[in-house]
Amino acid sequence: MKFIFKHLIFAFIYIISLNLIHAGEGIWLPLLLKGMNEQEMQSLGMKMSAEDIYSVNKGSLKDAIAQFGGCTSEVISTQGLLLTNHHCGYGYIQNLSSVENNYLKDGFWAKNKAEEKYCAGLTAMFISRIEDLTTSVLQGVNSQMKESERRAIIEKNIQTILPTIKKQKHEDAFIRSFFNGNQYFAFITITYKDIRLVGTPPESIGKFGSDTDNWVWPRHTGDFSIFRIYAGADNLPADYSPTNKPFTPKHSLPINMTGVNDGDFTMVFGFPGRTNEYLNREGVRQIVEVQNPIRIALRDKTLKILDKHMRADVKTKIQYSAQYATIANAWKKWIGENQGIKFTKGLDKKQNQDVEFTKRVNSNPNFSMYKNILSQLDHHYKESENFNAAKDYYAETFQRNIQIYNFYSIVKKLITSNEKKGVKEFETLRNNYAIDIDGYYQDYQEKIEEEIFANLLQIFYEGCPKELIFPKLKTELSAINLDYFKYTNSLFQSSNFVNADKMKSFLKLEINEMKKALEDDQLWLFYEKMNEFIISDILEKSSQHDEAISDLRRVHMEALMNVFPERKFYPDANSTLRVTYGQVEGFSPKDGACYNSKTYLDGVIEKYIPGDYEFDVPKKLLELYNKKDYGRYAENGKIPLAFIASNHTTGGNSGSPAIDAYGNLIGLNFDRVWEGTMSDINYDRSICRNIMVDARYILFIVDKFAGAGHLIDEMKLVYPKKKKKK
Repeated sequence: MKFIFKHLIFAFIYIISLNLIHAGEGIWLPLLLKGMNEQEMQSLGMKMSAEDIYSVNKGSLKDAIAQFGGCTSEVISTQGLLLTNHHCGYGYIQNLSSVENNYLKDGFWAKNKAEEKYCAGLTAMFISRIEDLTTSVLQGVNSQMKESERRAIIEKNIQTILPTIKKQKHEDAFIRSFFNGNQYFAFITITYKDIRLVGTPPESIGKFGSDTDNWVWPRHTGDFSIFRIYAGADNLPADYSPTNKPFTPKHSLPINMTGVNDGDFTMVFGFPGRTNEYLNREGVRQIVEVQNPIRIALRDKTLKILDKHMRADVKTKIQYSAQYATIANAWKKWIGENQGIKFTKGLDKKQNQDVEFTKRVNSNPNFSMYKNILSQLDHHYKESENFNAAKDYYAETFQRNIQIYNFYSIVKKLITSNEKKGVKEFETLRNNYAIDIDGYYQDYQEKIEEEIFANLLQIFYEGCPKELIFPKLKTELSAINLDYFKYTNSLFQSSNFVNADKMKSFLKLEINEMKKALEDDQLWLFYEKMNEFIISDILEKSSQHDEAISDLRRVHMEALMNVFPERKFYPDANSTLRVTYGQVEGFSPKDGACYNSKTYLDGVIEKYIPGDYEFDVPKKLLELYNKKDYGRYAENGKIPLAFIASNHTTGGNSGSPAIDAYGNLIGLNFDRVWEGTMSDINYDRSICRNIMVDARYILFIVDKFAGAGHLIDEMKLVYPKKKKKK
């Protein structure tokens, strides 16, 4: 009887453990799918094997997936067509645009390969293979040594191992840590450097709904753009050349023309940026109660100023569109993150996990080394709270939301280059900057920058912990009775780098003349004193806590994996290739609200506001809708536009393919629902959904709207057998 009871308890625990990681949660390494995920994925409807997804012996899905800047992209033809989001290609589209050829406003479609436009600096990186190097990297490490000793040994091991990794001449390799430094994997890569713009819809499609709809469901944004990879005659990476040929991939994704239904299996394959799923309660609390409110307030003010000027002038809108989108994206995400944590009682969930962890540790002598881990983490989080608040105040006020810091950085690099490498290096760098300086300032207006600076300065001064405001600012602001606008004007008026003309004159000076000019440059002196203070009074003083938290989180992660053996753990995202999977499904984010899983072109027409920069609709699209001229892309007489699923995505997954049970492209991942943006620190399937453009809407726009049917001819369109409905 005792034997039976014991096994019943074990079975009960096992059943509970299955619910600890729900289908949808998890950002998984593709080479480990066979042992960890294949069975569950197939139980959800997947018809492929793990080998079909990741293989080093044959072409597989991984060979169609490329990192595209900070996003993901995928190959959708045997001629190197590359699909990604409109917002991922936005900066490159902007750089190719002008008032005369405004590709942001009007779109662009190359009629043939000769018209495709080279995007300087853009790359597409593929993963050749992934190797587990944990044993080699941790060689010589033991649990008795200090964390500083551990880090030193690991770094030395990595430097020794990297040159020995087997790779081809055209390949590179890097090593990343996983599970907070408990595991290490190598990624062998191949990077293509000749990427050209093929087609992009106008903003009224690719950015429909703009910032109002960003992170929001229901969504009606055709967020896609198309590029092409070019290679040398040997199909290997090559610098840009008119003689390069379209890239022939090992694998390209067929496109599913039959669409999706609720309950269908979905998989997202890409390069997610950063998550922190294993924070304890105090770690999450500090994000949502301290850091996010600071970031939100400063970006809110910046966005209001930019919006005012962008609405008043077309040129300004073009100049600031990319910067505005970047600032707004994180701003709205942080708002949703806080709301999601509150709605799902995320802090309570973390508290319960901490309590259960403590209970298990205290009841098992084998876990005695973990007894103080949570109290130590809490201590260092609380001791670092003001420092972390100050870091965000400084970064959001004087660095991230304004461009003037970039120009200060140029001057800083010039002065530093002379001091560290001599006059020759200085002159080379100065000449390079002189050639490119108009490009640096092309999306910048001095008066707008000055207005933002003054407004953010006031929020900074009134909110930053007083002991962590640098003395120069305190003294000088007090002397003019806290007149933030007068103070800002005095900084800008005396500066050598607040506009292109002044910077051009500055760059003509020799090094000693530059140093002399900077003696009276108040903006230069402002940043110099600010950075000195940040280093000496914030970073150095907080470093002991930051390092302690980093070290403790490694041990905490190790402890979680030992203390909860029944759980399947996935590593936090770190911009490496990952798979996440789930199902098409709607959600209910609050009382009385229930969202379906799909949207249609009809919703665009419902939101249509003539002349509005967010909700205007192109004339051609209206005509197609009114005529119901949908071609082969309709579903029951309507054009499907977007859908949601329970895939666990994050930043970096933008542009990732949404893949069906058979390995076909069904959509293009581009966002998450606002209520579920807290999935970076607290995934909850009840409200965490990723948003995807339906592949058929993409094809409809390319073919019927843009008249670029020659691109459709390159693609492989398939009609897989639909899953039987229950």
